[in-house]
Amino acid sequence: MDRTVGIDYGRARVGVAVSDPLAVFASPLETVPGTKIIEYLQNYAAAEHVICFVVGYPVNLDGRPAEAQADVDVFLKRLAKAFPGVEIVKEDERFTSVLAHRAMIDGGMKKSERRKKESVDRISAAIILQGYLDRKNK
Repeated sequence: MDRTVGIDYGRARVGVAVSDPLAVFASPLETVPGTKIIEYLQNYAAAEHVICFVVGYPVNLDGRPAEAQADVDVFLKRLAKAFPGVEIVKEDERFTSVLAHRAMIDGGMKKSERRKKESVDRISAAIILQGYLDRKNK
């Protein structure tokens, strides 16, 4: 089954989310150390047919590149090299952390869980991916 993978990249941690086979819903999948993300994605792609990566792209409120954009650009090159022929889409990631915190509160997640950055990264990846899927399916 075809899957689209959402990625919230950070040097230390990377949030990963995945679409359902119909590419309607995004679900948080995992938080992976930044140094292991390509290996993780290769293992995932060996088990599932990945047709697209949607990567959160850091942009400031005024639309200018955010400081973290250089790190994401390096990651995008590594991703393209590791997965030639798989589409890679950059998705504006403004406000995803705020939305992730709101989703955790609304979902009844305990405060101790909400403090874990790993939870925020996974949910942010799902929000990034869901935004892409919603636009694509209109």
